[in-house]
Amino acid sequence: MTVSHGSLGVPEGIADQVRAAVMSEDRTIADLSIVLSDHATVTRLNQLHLGRTYATDVLAFDLGDDETSGRRGLEGEIYVDLDTAFERAPEFGSSYEEEVRRYVLHGVLHLMGYRDDEPETAKEMRRLENLYLG
Repeated sequence: MTVSHGSLGVPEGIADQVRAAVMSEDRTIADLSIVLSDHATVTRLNQLHLGRTYATDVLAFDLGDDETSGRRGLEGEIYVDLDTAFERAPEFGSSYEEEVRRYVLHGVLHLMGYRDDEPETAKEMRRLENLYLG
């Protein structure tokens, strides 16, 4: 697993937290990159790859082979907008580090197949984020 970052920094122990969440879901990490970035980068990727013209806090790209559905090893890239984490943390009564951790875990959950496009699935993702945030 690779974690790269911008100027705001990487919360300590985040790689271990990701590994623990993945193991709890009975999965492994085959090839996972986590890029901690900024508004401009994440917004540009959102538009370029998903055709969305709005900002978002996290993007997860599954790079696994579609022919190996049911695979246990995660392969993908997660892009986290650190600027958004910094700006929104007070709104949620959390710290910057907790928001970054939540966004990373949210991306990992997406790579494991969880969705948040319906109220019930979003509620389940939030429950799992809280569980893995400890």
